[in-house]
Amino acid sequence: MTDSLAPPLSVGFVLLRRFTMLPFAAFVDCLRLAADEGDRSRQLRCHWVFMTSAGQDAISSCGAAITPCTAFREPTEFDYIVTIGGVQDEHDDVDETAIAYLRRAARAGVPLIGVCTGVFALIKAGVMGGRRCCVSWYHHGDLTRRFPDIEPVADRLFVDDGNRLTCAGGTAAADLAAYLVERHLGKAWAMKSLHIMLIDEVRRGDHPQPQPVVFDKVEDRVVRRAIGIIEQHLGEVITVDELARRVGTSRRNIERKFRDELGVGPQKFARDLRLRYGLWLLHYTAKSVTEIGERCGFSDTAHFSRHFRDAFGATPSTVRKTASGREAIQVDPFFLHIESRPAQEA
Repeated sequence: MTDSLAPPLSVGFVLLRRFTMLPFAAFVDCLRLAADEGDRSRQLRCHWVFMTSAGQDAISSCGAAITPCTAFREPTEFDYIVTIGGVQDEHDDVDETAIAYLRRAARAGVPLIGVCTGVFALIKAGVMGGRRCCVSWYHHGDLTRRFPDIEPVADRLFVDDGNRLTCAGGTAAADLAAYLVERHLGKAWAMKSLHIMLIDEVRRGDHPQPQPVVFDKVEDRVVRRAIGIIEQHLGEVITVDELARRVGTSRRNIERKFRDELGVGPQKFARDLRLRYGLWLLHYTAKSVTEIGERCGFSDTAHFSRHFRDAFGATPSTVRKTASGREAIQVDPFFLHIESRPAQEA
């Protein structure tokens, strides 16, 4: 624990129009709980201010308003300036006052943090040149389309690139806030915040984002449980016997249920899912083909490439080269569906 007389951690929040409530609340509550003993919420060890362009109330994407807010203050009052973005609509007017403020803060050397689509504002302000940029997989396609010169990172929770920090949003904002609390106040205060928030695992920046692997139309409870286990172990091959043991049934029964429900056996289903995950990684991350093959549980690149070509009609290298073009294999950005219909075993 650090000296209680150390200067407080001071954070200014720039709340953009229709900002997302969850990452904002997760970030500021982590500061609040670290700031004082118990749950008393006095701004002792941490200090924060909510800011909008004219000091007006900040309206979130869900309609809730944050008040009171102040107009933008001198950037050097803060250790960090955190920009919380929200719903993206290219037809919305850009808050030029906020963009100018971020440029001013950058010139003053104040570290800038972009949370959720707050990173879009940092890019518009021209302060992300040559920087790594963390974004949620959900917004990856929108960012690459609108800002082709920026290379986003969508396979981790947050990125600390010196005086530019970017975060995917959601509950990852609590992880980033705890990271900063630990840096300035000590690990004990960071853990205090997380534990009161009922977060029992400290997730570092390189912790992977949850991937959009979701299945519908699966009614059998055994099959659903087995799919959950397979999803959690995409980087390894689980034998059918082991899978059956984990869900409490026999090999024969689980194979029969998979064929009845999905038209394929569990082994092929698991391999196809790992290949779909590899396809997703090729589209939404900058990892090499070799890294992706290993992450998807294939023993070597040749093995991965052969099965990938059989499944999608193109090699991983070809997909990587054309991932942003018209000929790209399209990946549903929300779900990877497996329908309940008969299919041939490969």
